[in-house]
Amino acid sequence: MDNKAGMNVQKTVLVVDDKNTNLSMAEKTLENHYRVITLSSAERMFKILEKVTPDLILLDIMMPEMDGFEAMKRLKSNERHSNIPVIYLTGLADSTDEAYGIELGAVDFITKPFSEPVLLNRIKHHLHVDDLIRERTHQLEQLKNSIVFTLAEIVESRDLNTGGHIDRTTIYMKVLINAMLERGVYADQMAKWDIESVVSSARLHDLGKVSIPDSILNKPGLLTPEEFKIMKSHCVEGVRLIDHTASRSGDAEFLNNAKLFAGYHHERWDGKGYPFGISGTDIPLHGRLMAIIDVYDALMSERPYKKPHTHEDAVRIIMMDSGTHFDPSIAGVFVEVKDYLADARESDARGARGYDNHGKQLRKQFTG
Repeated sequence: MDNKAGMNVQKTVLVVDDKNTNLSMAEKTLENHYRVITLSSAERMFKILEKVTPDLILLDIMMPEMDGFEAMKRLKSNERHSNIPVIYLTGLADSTDEAYGIELGAVDFITKPFSEPVLLNRIKHHLHVDDLIRERTHQLEQLKNSIVFTLAEIVESRDLNTGGHIDRTTIYMKVLINAMLERGVYADQMAKWDIESVVSSARLHDLGKVSIPDSILNKPGLLTPEEFKIMKSHCVEGVRLIDHTASRSGDAEFLNNAKLFAGYHHERWDGKGYPFGISGTDIPLHGRLMAIIDVYDALMSERPYKKPHTHEDAVRIIMMDSGTHFDPSIAGVFVEVKDYLADARESDARGARGYDNHGKQLRKQFTG
């Protein structure tokens, strides 16, 4: 295998240096192995980064206007670019500068004038390390998702009345969130969300039901006031269980999302919900989203004490409760995507864990 085949030609490397001789030398060294983009300033780099996400950046330190240190700070402050490995190109031999660069997030330093073998081998090494990190991260994400699915299935297996509820609400949630982003509804609050992670964490919204006695959870009829009080405790119990897990886990963001879904999905816009009785935008957005999704699925599901509503009736009830039970802005988007949600429900009723061919096209429009 030649070097070109051994080094993934799909990788993109940005070279940022204010000296044309250095840019030319780097391009000549790398062009047979990588896609190379040469830039004469950090300002131009940030313009390119709006359109291209490179696999690695070679960044000069001593540049006019914005030096490599300032550029690194800006890179690391942007979530989209913060994980791109950066190697400093420098004519400096000051260990203090090198230490500062590493502290800012550089993965390595290459001294100019650089040798071609050193440049190639350093880049190859760091791209390989970056690939390994991405692979391990993906494996950990898969493991986390498997654990979440298992916990959700344990909850659902105890509640004999809500078969498929978690799968359906997960699909509804992703459709609704992406539709809101597309329409700019609460988009500023969701801009930094990892949508896949948020949607996955929503599967734990009923985790607290594991603490509810079977005699109440599966009672074939309406609950007494005393039993309903116990049932309502599943919200705070879910928060307690997730907090307990968070104290032993490093994935604080995922668990915080799960906690917001678990603790606030029975709050109401008018403040008459539970367990905290808060209202309006004081209710975390996660809770306001799940409130409408949860009720929609419950309305259309059969229970020992009620027949299922039709999709049309469920939508009508939700619109009637817009501004009292539900956030009116979210309810408005919900109505706009109601047909996509109905398609998802019908697909689930046919025994599919997802959409059929027609539904996949609908899902792709809103979920990517």
